Amino acid sequence: MAVKVGMVSLGCAKNRVDAEMMLFTLKQAGYQLVADVAFADVAIVNTCGFIEDAKQESIDEILELASLKKEGRIKAIIVTGCLAERYKSEVMKELFEVDAVIGIGANATIADVIKEVLDGKKTELFPEKTQLSLCGGRVRSTPFYYSYLKIAEGCDNKCTYCAIPMIRGRFRSRPMDDILNEAKELSKSGVKELILIAQDTSRYGEDLTGKPQLAELLTKLCRIDEVCHIRVLYCYPDRMTDELIDVIAKEDKILKYIDIPLQHCNGRILKLMNRHGDRQSLTELIRKLREKVKGITIRTTLMTGFPSETAEEFEELSSFVNEIKFDRLGCFAYSPEEDTAAAKMKDQLDEDTKKHRQEIIMEQQQIIMAELAKKQIGRTINVICEGFDRYAECFFGRSKADAPEVDGRVFFVTEGKKPVIGDIVKVEITDTVDCDLMGYYKEISEQ
Repeated sequence: MAVKVGMVSLGCAKNRVDAEMMLFTLKQAGYQLVADVAFADVAIVNTCGFIEDAKQESIDEILELASLKKEGRIKAIIVTGCLAERYKSEVMKELFEVDAVIGIGANATIADVIKEVLDGKKTELFPEKTQLSLCGGRVRSTPFYYSYLKIAEGCDNKCTYCAIPMIRGRFRSRPMDDILNEAKELSKSGVKELILIAQDTSRYGEDLTGKPQLAELLTKLCRIDEVCHIRVLYCYPDRMTDELIDVIAKEDKILKYIDIPLQHCNGRILKLMNRHGDRQSLTELIRKLREKVKGITIRTTLMTGFPSETAEEFEELSSFVNEIKFDRLGCFAYSPEEDTAAAKMKDQLDEDTKKHRQEIIMEQQQIIMAELAKKQIGRTINVICEGFDRYAECFFGRSKADAPEVDGRVFFVTEGKKPVIGDIVKVEITDTVDCDLMGYYKEISEQ
């Protein structure tokens, strides 16, 4: 009987793609994949180690599996991903129930590692990060109608608060032909939305040719007949060139949605973060995007409580949020990460101040998003149907203005013919609930 393997993948979509590639390796090796790790012989936790909350989530997941192991329900626990890469041997010393810890460069050896742990061998394996493959088969874990498409690995930006370059290594772009081939195959298989991801998608190609090639990549993706929609995440503001903006504006297949993590607007704080720009330059960028790309949805990420952030600098950030009125926004309280430059800076703020400032930004944003949502009432928009909520007794899905997992939903009712999951349907918006939209299903859309 085949060994049953289950995996829990935590953190970002980039980590999810790594997990999908490991699952493909295991499937090819003859292991039986199970969706619920509680029914597995071997449980893999593909961890996140980006910020303190993510690390704690990873540890909690491992401890939960450890209790199943003590009960005899699973035989072994393997830890992979960012937490494993960052803390290496410390993981097994602190969590003795773990049978193997492997770094990201060892992902391709996951099948052999399972053999070792089932033979009773405790395994630690940390080859060079560059051995993490950018290409290869995947067992997709997303719904059939959308898929993440990782175009690069690692990061060269060296933001002072971020441990990603230490964990993931230098920025490495994936060969363009390989991306295009996978995009074509995914689209042929029924994927309607390709979501481009990397730590910094806007840097794509710099390491290959000396200049960013995201605009060229997007143009070539749009020339693939089978490709329906393309969404771009994680573009850094200093690389949002006119060429890139023009491509987003003119190509119909590119969703008019852009995710630009700004982190702050104050020039001094941004400089301390080793990032570029100030309130004036960032405001100008947003103005240009909204002027050139009609109807664009702009998502950003901000950080409060960075070392030495004054009350006045926070007020500037708060004012900036109210002025710009971002369509989508996430805000995090600064978390000092070991071995980063920011963690060693003077004037670290207390946790209550950092979190209070975060709450203020998010409360502002909730008001802004609720106001923006009300402006959608009376419009008819395209929504990809994602399921039926039996408690609310209505269907739900996402508009083009909403990315999976991070943005809102559109709820809608219908009479007569019902849509199926994956259909793109026309929905007339009739009301809002907080920041989500509600409406009435009209018909299937052609795109």
